[in-house]
Amino acid sequence: MICIVRHGQTNYNLEKRITGRIDIELNETGKQEAKLLKEKLKDIQFNYVFSSPLKRCIQTAKIITNKKIIIDERLIERSNGKLEGVTKDELPLDVVFNDTKENKYGLEPISDIEKRVISFFNEINQKYPGKNILIVTHGGVIINMRRFLNGLPKSGNVEEYLCKNCEFITYKN
Repeated sequence: MICIVRHGQTNYNLEKRITGRIDIELNETGKQEAKLLKEKLKDIQFNYVFSSPLKRCIQTAKIITNKKIIIDERLIERSNGKLEGVTKDELPLDVVFNDTKENKYGLEPISDIEKRVISFFNEINQKYPGKNILIVTHGGVIINMRRFLNGLPKSGNVEEYLCKNCEFITYKN
Protein backbone atom coordinates (compact mmCIF):
# COMPACT_ATOMS: atom_id res chain seq x y z
CA MET A 1 0.00 0.00 0.00
CA ILE A 2 1.09 3.53 -0.72
CA CYS A 3 -0.21 6.18 1.67
CA ILE A 4 0.21 9.77 0.48
CA VAL A 5 -0.14 12.49 3.13
CA ARG A 6 -0.19 16.25 2.84
CA HIS A 7 1.76 17.91 5.64
CA GLY A 8 0.01 19.48 8.63
CA GLN A 9 -1.08 23.09 8.80
CA THR A 10 1.38 25.99 8.80
CA ASN A 11 0.77 29.66 9.50
CA TYR A 12 1.04 30.28 5.75
CA ASN A 13 -1.82 27.84 5.16
CA LEU A 14 -3.85 29.67 7.79
CA GLU A 15 -3.07 33.05 6.21
CA LYS A 16 -3.80 31.71 2.68
CA ARG A 17 -0.26 32.51 1.53
CA ILE A 18 1.46 30.86 -1.39
CA THR A 19 4.18 28.85 0.31
CA GLY A 20 6.03 26.90 -2.35
CA ARG A 21 9.57 26.23 -1.21
CA ILE A 22 9.64 28.64 1.71
CA ASP A 23 10.80 26.32 4.48
CA ILE A 24 8.38 26.95 7.33
CA GLU A 25 7.41 24.72 10.22
CA LEU A 26 4.09 23.33 11.31
CA ASN A 27 2.01 25.47 13.64
CA GLU A 28 0.37 23.96 16.74
CA THR A 29 -2.73 22.98 14.76
CA GLY A 30 -0.51 21.20 12.22
CA LYS A 31 1.23 19.25 14.98
CA GLN A 32 -2.15 18.22 16.43
CA GLU A 33 -3.39 17.19 12.96
CA ALA A 34 -0.33 14.97 12.54
CA LYS A 35 -0.92 13.39 15.98
CA LEU A 36 -4.52 12.61 15.01
CA LEU A 37 -3.35 11.13 11.73
CA LYS A 38 -0.80 8.99 13.58
CA GLU A 39 -3.71 7.49 15.52
CA LYS A 40 -5.67 6.80 12.31
CA LEU A 41 -2.68 5.06 10.72
CA LYS A 42 -1.48 3.22 13.85
CA ASP A 43 -2.38 -0.24 12.56
CA ILE A 44 -0.33 0.11 9.37
CA GLN A 45 3.26 -1.09 9.51
CA PHE A 46 5.11 1.12 7.04
CA ASN A 47 8.21 -0.44 5.50
CA TYR A 48 9.50 2.86 4.14
CA VAL A 49 8.78 6.52 4.80
CA PHE A 50 9.56 9.19 2.20
CA SER A 51 9.35 12.93 2.74
CA SER A 52 9.90 16.19 0.97
CA PRO A 53 13.04 17.91 2.29
CA LEU A 54 10.99 20.82 3.66
CA LYS A 55 10.50 21.10 7.45
CA ARG A 56 6.72 20.94 7.42
CA CYS A 57 6.77 17.52 5.76
CA ILE A 58 9.63 16.13 7.83
CA GLN A 59 7.89 17.24 11.04
CA THR A 60 4.64 15.61 9.91
CA ALA A 61 6.42 12.35 9.03
CA LYS A 62 8.26 12.30 12.39
CA ILE A 63 5.02 12.73 14.30
CA ILE A 64 3.23 10.00 12.31
CA THR A 65 5.96 7.36 12.56
CA ASN A 66 9.24 6.64 14.25
CA LYS A 67 10.66 4.99 11.13
CA LYS A 68 13.72 6.31 9.37
CA ILE A 69 12.67 9.05 6.94
CA ILE A 70 14.07 9.00 3.42
CA ILE A 71 14.31 12.56 2.14
CA ASP A 72 13.55 12.75 -1.57
CA GLU A 73 14.00 16.02 -3.48
CA ARG A 74 11.41 14.93 -6.05
CA LEU A 75 8.73 15.39 -3.37
CA ILE A 76 9.52 19.07 -2.77
CA GLU A 77 6.71 21.56 -3.41
CA ARG A 78 6.44 23.46 -6.65
CA SER A 79 8.65 26.49 -6.83
CA ASN A 80 6.30 29.45 -6.99
CA GLY A 81 9.06 31.93 -7.71
CA LYS A 82 8.25 35.56 -6.95
CA LEU A 83 4.75 34.59 -5.78
CA GLU A 84 5.97 32.77 -2.68
CA GLY A 85 4.79 34.50 0.47
CA VAL A 86 2.00 36.51 -1.15
CA THR A 87 -1.61 35.95 -0.13
CA LYS A 88 -4.10 34.53 -2.59
CA ASP A 89 -5.80 37.92 -2.67
CA GLU A 90 -2.51 39.52 -3.80
CA LEU A 91 -1.96 37.16 -6.72
CA PRO A 92 -1.64 38.77 -10.14
CA LEU A 93 -4.65 38.09 -12.36
CA ASP A 94 -2.49 36.96 -15.29
CA VAL A 95 -1.13 33.80 -13.63
CA VAL A 96 -2.80 30.44 -14.28
CA PHE A 97 -1.47 27.93 -11.76
CA ASN A 98 -2.99 24.91 -13.51
CA ASP A 99 -1.61 25.70 -16.97
CA THR A 100 1.02 23.01 -17.51
CA LYS A 101 3.35 25.45 -19.29
CA GLU A 102 2.84 28.45 -16.98
CA ASN A 103 6.17 29.88 -15.82
CA LYS A 104 5.43 33.57 -15.28
CA TYR A 105 6.92 35.03 -12.12
CA GLY A 106 9.36 32.12 -11.95
CA LEU A 107 6.73 29.40 -11.46
CA GLU A 108 8.07 25.89 -11.93
CA PRO A 109 6.20 24.44 -14.93
CA ILE A 110 3.78 21.65 -14.02
CA SER A 111 5.47 19.50 -16.65
CA ASP A 112 8.62 19.56 -14.46
CA ILE A 113 6.60 18.43 -11.43
CA GLU A 114 5.05 15.66 -13.52
CA LYS A 115 8.53 14.43 -14.49
CA ARG A 116 9.56 14.34 -10.82
CA VAL A 117 6.40 12.46 -9.83
CA ILE A 118 6.76 9.90 -12.64
CA SER A 119 10.42 9.34 -11.78
CA PHE A 120 9.56 8.86 -8.10
CA PHE A 121 6.77 6.34 -8.75
CA ASN A 122 8.83 4.43 -11.30
CA GLU A 123 11.53 4.01 -8.65
CA ILE A 124 8.99 2.98 -5.99
CA ASN A 125 7.52 0.37 -8.34
CA GLN A 126 10.95 -1.04 -9.19
CA LYS A 127 12.57 -1.02 -5.73
CA TYR A 128 9.67 -1.51 -3.32
CA PRO A 129 6.91 -3.60 -4.92
CA GLY A 130 4.30 -4.79 -2.45
CA LYS A 131 5.72 -2.73 0.45
CA ASN A 132 3.78 -0.35 2.68
CA ILE A 133 5.05 3.12 1.91
CA LEU A 134 4.25 6.42 3.58
CA ILE A 135 4.85 9.55 1.50
CA VAL A 136 4.60 12.98 3.12
CA THR A 137 4.56 15.82 0.63
CA HIS A 138 2.74 18.99 -0.46
CA GLY A 139 -0.59 19.93 -1.99
CA GLY A 140 0.80 20.80 -5.41
CA VAL A 141 2.79 17.59 -5.62
CA ILE A 142 -0.20 15.51 -4.52
CA ILE A 143 -2.36 17.06 -7.25
CA ASN A 144 0.20 15.88 -9.80
CA MET A 145 0.56 12.47 -8.17
CA ARG A 146 -3.18 11.99 -8.41
CA ARG A 147 -3.18 13.16 -12.03
CA PHE A 148 -0.52 10.55 -12.75
CA LEU A 149 -2.24 7.75 -10.81
CA ASN A 150 -5.91 8.57 -11.61
CA GLY A 151 -5.82 10.64 -14.80
CA LEU A 152 -7.69 13.92 -15.00
CA PRO A 153 -10.88 14.27 -12.96
CA LYS A 154 -14.08 14.00 -15.02
CA SER A 155 -14.64 17.72 -14.54
CA GLY A 156 -11.14 18.51 -15.83
CA ASN A 157 -10.52 20.60 -12.70
CA VAL A 158 -7.35 19.27 -11.06
CA GLU A 159 -8.03 21.41 -7.97
CA GLU A 160 -10.41 18.59 -6.98
CA TYR A 161 -7.27 16.57 -6.24
CA LEU A 162 -5.97 19.01 -3.62
CA CYS A 163 -5.85 17.38 -0.18
CA LYS A 164 -6.46 19.24 3.04
CA ASN A 165 -3.66 19.45 5.61
CA CYS A 166 -2.94 15.97 7.02
CA GLU A 167 -5.47 14.38 4.69
CA PHE A 168 -4.30 11.09 3.21
CA ILE A 169 -5.09 8.91 0.24
CA THR A 170 -4.06 5.31 -0.35
CA TYR A 171 -3.22 3.24 -3.40
CA LYS A 172 -2.25 -0.36 -3.94
CA ASN A 173 1.47 -0.82 -4.41
